[in-house]
Amino acid sequence: MDEATVGRFEEPYRQLLTSCRLCPRRCGADRVGGEVGECGAGAEARLASATVHIGEEPPISGVRGSGTFFFSHCPLSCVYCQNFPISQLGHGRNVTVPALAERMLLLSRRGAHNINIVTGTPFVPHIIHAVALARAEGLGLPVVWNTSGFETPETIDRLAGTVDIYLTDIKYRDDVIAEKLSGAPGYFTIATEAAKRMLEQVGSLETDARGIGKSGVIIRHLVLPDDLSGTEKVMRFIADHLGTGVHVSLMGQYFPAHRAADVDPLGRPITSAEYERAKAAVLRAGLELGWFQDMDDPTLRRGA
Repeated sequence: MDEATVGRFEEPYRQLLTSCRLCPRRCGADRVGGEVGECGAGAEARLASATVHIGEEPPISGVRGSGTFFFSHCPLSCVYCQNFPISQLGHGRNVTVPALAERMLLLSRRGAHNINIVTGTPFVPHIIHAVALARAEGLGLPVVWNTSGFETPETIDRLAGTVDIYLTDIKYRDDVIAEKLSGAPGYFTIATEAAKRMLEQVGSLETDARGIGKSGVIIRHLVLPDDLSGTEKVMRFIADHLGTGVHVSLMGQYFPAHRAADVDPLGRPITSAEYERAKAAVLRAGLELGWFQDMDDPTLRRGA
C-alpha cells in the first residue's frame, strides 16, 4: 500500500488516543504519549491471532469460516474469562495498521465469509483505519464487530460505515453482579443502549441465499450458574424494547476458567436443567429467531 493511502487516514484516528474515551470507562489515558488505558492498551494495536475460525453462529461461520482477529486487552475483567491470557494478560504482539489490512485481505483470499473483530474496542481507530485501507485494496467482505456490549454511543457511531454486523453480548441484568464478575459498573444500561444503537444503525440480521450474514445484529447471552446472568429478565427486555425480530444466540458453554473457582457458584459448569430453563425463558419472551446450543456438542447450533 502506498504511503499516501496510509497517511490519509492516520491523524484523525491517532487523536482519539491522546485522551482515551473509547470504552465506558473513559479513563482519559494519553496512549500516544506512552500511557496505557485501564484496559492495558497502549498506542499500538495488539493482536493475539488472526485466522479462519469455525464455531460462531451459522451466519458468521458458514461453511468456510470467519476471518477472526482476536485483539489483546478488553474493557471488561471477567473473573471467568476463557480468553484471559489475551484479554487480561495482554498476550499478543503489536501490529501496524497496514499489517492489519494486509491480513484482512489474506483471510479474504483464503475464503473467509467475513472479517470478525473480537474485542476490538481498545483499538477502534486502528481497526477503522485498517478496514478503510483493505477496502481501498479490494476487500469486499462484511465486517463483524464481536463485542461484550460494553460500548459507548460515540464508539458505535464511529463504527458506522465500517461495521456491517454487530455480534454483541447482553451478559447480565443485575448491575451489582456485572460489577462483581466483570468489573463493569452500569453494564445493563450501557449494553442495552449499545444494542439499540446498533439496531438503529444496521437493522435486523440479513443473510444471503446461502444463509451467510450480510448485515444486522445478533445478541448473545451466556447462561451462568444459578442464573447469575438473569436470563428471564434479559430476554423480556429484549422482546419488549428491542423487538421479537432480533436474533438471539443462547450460549451454554460456560465452564470455570481463570479465577471462577474462587467465586461461588462459578466453580462448576451449568447443568442441563439450567440451560433448559434458559431456553424456556427465550421462548416465553417470544424470541423465535436465533440459536440454541446442543449441550453435548457446544459447536453445534440450531434455530431457536
